[in-house]
Amino acid sequence: MRLKITQFFLWACIASGYAQIPEYYSSIDFTASATGLKNQLSELIQNTHTTQLNYTPDVWNLLKTSDLENPGSSKMLLIYGYNDTDANASTDRTRDKNLSCHTSDCNGLWVREHVFPRSLGTPNLGFENAGSDAHNLRPIDNQMNNSRSNRKFASGSGNAAIVANGNFYPGDEWKGDIARMMMYMYLRYPNQCPATVIGTGSITYSSFNDMPDIFLEWNQQDPVSALERKRNDVIQVFQGNRNPFIDNPYLATLIWNGPEAENTWTALSIEKVEIAQWQIYPTVTTDKVYIKYETQNIPDQYQYQLYNMHGQLVIDGATSSEIDVSAYTPGIYILKIQADNAVKTVRIIKK
Repeated sequence: MRLKITQFFLWACIASGYAQIPEYYSSIDFTASATGLKNQLSELIQNTHTTQLNYTPDVWNLLKTSDLENPGSSKMLLIYGYNDTDANASTDRTRDKNLSCHTSDCNGLWVREHVFPRSLGTPNLGFENAGSDAHNLRPIDNQMNNSRSNRKFASGSGNAAIVANGNFYPGDEWKGDIARMMMYMYLRYPNQCPATVIGTGSITYSSFNDMPDIFLEWNQQDPVSALERKRNDVIQVFQGNRNPFIDNPYLATLIWNGPEAENTWTALSIEKVEIAQWQIYPTVTTDKVYIKYETQNIPDQYQYQLYNMHGQLVIDGATSSEIDVSAYTPGIYILKIQADNAVKTVRIIKK
């Protein structure tokens, strides 16, 4: 697979939180026990991981879109970075997306960080499968990457730094990102990437003794960012699966206890679970796309935006059941639809 994605391509895929539970999770019984929920989510993200990305060039290309600071920007956010003005490249928070390293001299350039280090996997993650899973890869300054190396994560405060016993604190801005990525890696690769291998400190919250306290605390202390949500959308389009703990950090609380994280799905409760069921068809069309949203209260209007491959808004409006695309140039488009507080984003091919 060769990704041909432009700078702005999937910034249209913005889902800033759902009151209802997204369709992706329609197979999950949220009234199940912690064990049941953990196993269901693990099975879901494994089964929906339908495309194995090539470490080169797929991951390079994906990161240049998924980790942009802003739509239309040429700058990407660097994991663990915190200062663009101190004349120290290793602490840079942003970097031009084109300044990636493909040679032996990488000073001032960005490389790909395996947040769960390859060497700590059992077996080593390598550069395929777990080693090319985009949910575990972030752009990073080369020198910062060398400093972090394969150090385990540990408690700290302030900016990213090496802390006691040679461990690593990712920084206040990034610690929630790290926690949710490590939770994903554990559920996606339960034998290869146990969270206890990468997180230090006590394990008192989890009744399974499998999730370090710091990750549950970081998940609660550092809420999901807009970047995380956009990354999740981009990765799903090209890899197939999502990180559930980005979609709703409270899932970690349900599974492993600990501090109560934000519940972004107000519909999630023991008494009542509502799943947003969408039908958007056909996704390959010459004229119209039809929309159906199954819920107890069918909305009168759906709000929609249609973007082209350059991330430019082609049209937006409201409709009760269909969108006419017959007047537009053949090609690939991104269609974003919202009903109530649920959002659905799909690729449309106009023939």
